[in-house]
Amino acid sequence: MNHLCSVFTQRSATLCSNDSVSVENLIGGWFDSVVSGGRSVMSRALLAVCVALVAAVGEPLSVPPHEEVARMARFVVSKCDWASMATISTHDPVKGQPFSNAFSISDGPVGNGTGTPYMYLTHMEISVQDLQVNPQASLSVSLAQTSYCRNHGFDPQSPLCAHIILSGSVMEVNGSEASLAKAALFSRHPEMIDWPTDHNWFFAKMNITQVWVLDYFGGVKTVTPEDYYRATPYRKHGSDSQ
Repeated sequence: MNHLCSVFTQRSATLCSNDSVSVENLIGGWFDSVVSGGRSVMSRALLAVCVALVAAVGEPLSVPPHEEVARMARFVVSKCDWASMATISTHDPVKGQPFSNAFSISDGPVGNGTGTPYMYLTHMEISVQDLQVNPQASLSVSLAQTSYCRNHGFDPQSPLCAHIILSGSVMEVNGSEASLAKAALFSRHPEMIDWPTDHNWFFAKMNITQVWVLDYFGGVKTVTPEDYYRATPYRKHGSDSQ
């Protein structure tokens, strides 16, 4: 185990010199050979441990300039592994009230993400039951879950600790898009592979209708879905490094 993690860590250190690569996605090249085809050169548990060990080392984040609002939004979604999803509750005693819950997300390999947050859901989950009645929801995602805000001394509520809110609806995906969602989620959340099959998991996405960005002083800024998807989160930049 120590040897395997050491090799994994060495590979990670090399790739992390490029700010378009995230620790969480370093298993991308290994994923198929590690967990598919019935063969395993490394157990899924060991794979998750190695990812966690490398993530603990951390790498400096270089964020986009705050003036490039759409690019910042894409960057935050690409870098973050989970979001707080707010639904309208269908459960007593809070029926009809906002209800927030944490969910793992992935928009794809970091540096090659789609911008669309994918989720792995089950109808047994209370928020998913809300979505069956009203699919409208919002996702809140923050760089507070990365090393960036901590390293700069930014409180999670500070506007300098970039966070975004995606408004829209949550919908199940099928076919080729479900395969895309599976690869995106399982590469960054390998534990999902072993979640109980009797929970009838399915892949879903946030169909984005509005993007709200708070990444600097002066109030919240909005981005249209069109501008959001046109943005390139990892375009090279010079003076705006961490």
